[in-house]
Amino acid sequence: MDLSKIFRKDACPTKMGGQAVMEGIMMKGEEKTALAVRLPGGDIKIETMKTKQPGKWTRIPIVRGVAAFVDSLVSGTKILMKSADILAEYEDEEYEESRFEKWLNNKFGSDAVWNFMIYSSVVIAILFCVGIFIILPTGVVNLMKLVTDSIFWLNFTEGAVRILLFVLYVWVISFMGEIKRVFQYHGAEHKTIHCFECGLELTPENCRQFPTLHPRCGTSFLMFVFIIAFILHFLLGWPNLIFRIVSRLLLLPVIAGISYELLKWAGRSDNIVVKVLSLPGLYLQKITTKEPDDKQLEVAIAAINAVRSDAAVGTIVISKDKKEEKEAEEETPTEVKPLKSALRRRRFI
Repeated sequence: MDLSKIFRKDACPTKMGGQAVMEGIMMKGEEKTALAVRLPGGDIKIETMKTKQPGKWTRIPIVRGVAAFVDSLVSGTKILMKSADILAEYEDEEYEESRFEKWLNNKFGSDAVWNFMIYSSVVIAILFCVGIFIILPTGVVNLMKLVTDSIFWLNFTEGAVRILLFVLYVWVISFMGEIKRVFQYHGAEHKTIHCFECGLELTPENCRQFPTLHPRCGTSFLMFVFIIAFILHFLLGWPNLIFRIVSRLLLLPVIAGISYELLKWAGRSDNIVVKVLSLPGLYLQKITTKEPDDKQLEVAIAAINAVRSDAAVGTIVISKDKKEEKEAEEETPTEVKPLKSALRRRRFI
């Protein structure tokens, strides 16, 4: 792994970040957020909205990490479901609601049902992660007490099993067709942000030269979470099973907060300590990112340009031949700020 291509000295790190979704990318800037999705016919649909401004908690270390983690779960689920809805609108086969769905919409309203689906999805995802990656490892390793009473080896084995389960889970789902394409868009997001932070013109040719790995990726955050948990759990010894599970759940906010601070530090530094700490997350990104094609890079570029544009928020559709831009909601001329001048005005993070 060539770390000099990932921690680039000629780059100006920004606060822009993204998320790969179904056949597209969400890109979030300080003022605007854009969702770009490649439609079945080849066009790119872009929806832009104002970015929710951070509250006072962003000034409080550790606490801001917990709040950012919860917000990313909710907003990430929303944007993922939104991309699926956009694709469903353009499918040839018209979707027919079931009786139960019609009853829910009539009884509570479509907005209430939508919010319920989002938050219930987040709750289910959290319960799944807690059950598989927290309760299961500590329960299974508890059987080791039949072999050893060493607190060190019990904690070490629990942490190793937890990390192994997570990596194995990510590796297995990476072979699924739809997930593989999401991971390709994840790679396109990283390449495009690298290109933008280096001040180059955003073209597929320029983006292609950059790696799919990025030091500020959310995947690295997750790996930080597992490593910090690995360390902190040693401090608690090896109490009985119930207390052990409860203590690990109560520590989650602290672990998330510390991991967030480490990720921010890694994003603005390139010293040897940061590089060593970032290695586990970067190696995990080798699974969660795949080499994108030019069409996927075009979607990532469209998302960044929409965030940088001075146009009003709204929805546009860019035709696949790039010769015609059809505006769906707003008819405001789009002016994109020059790359290098925009970066020189301020060094973010």
